[in-house]
Amino acid sequence: MFNDIGGLELVTIVVLAILVFGPDKLPKVIQDVTGVIRKIRAFSDSAKQDIRSELGPEFKDFEFEDLNPKTFIRKQLGENEDLKEIRSSFDLRKELNDVTDAVNSREPEPSPSAAGTSSGSTSGATSAPAATGPDLLKKPAAPAAEQRTPFDADAT
Repeated sequence: MFNDIGGLELVTIVVLAILVFGPDKLPKVIQDVTGVIRKIRAFSDSAKQDIRSELGPEFKDFEFEDLNPKTFIRKQLGENEDLKEIRSSFDLRKELNDVTDAVNSREPEPSPSAAGTSSGSTSGATSAPAATGPDLLKKPAAPAAEQRTPFDADAT
């Protein structure tokens, strides 16, 4: 329940509890708090049993932890065979390299599946890289001194 509380935080809580309640009342307060936690757990367990009995036998494998969206998605992705097949056929590194090559206007490397299909039908035409627009990655040339607007320190 308190997995992320370190030693320093625990010592701080104990010192604050002693200062607030005093050493005489602290054991009684601890008993009261543990009693309330037990009652809350018992109420929670009985509510879960009531919900399971009301849902019926078709929901016998229902777990309340599955209501957490992260757990539900992790369970669905792990069990679905179609998604496993799609995940295994998708190569993210290859896709990113293709995008990087396209941005740098290089010809992407042919994939093994594409090389087998294109080698059978050679028409003699060579594919040239598409250089139809301005190269946006190059820095534009600086304007000449007479084209620059004068700098005014008071205007800024």
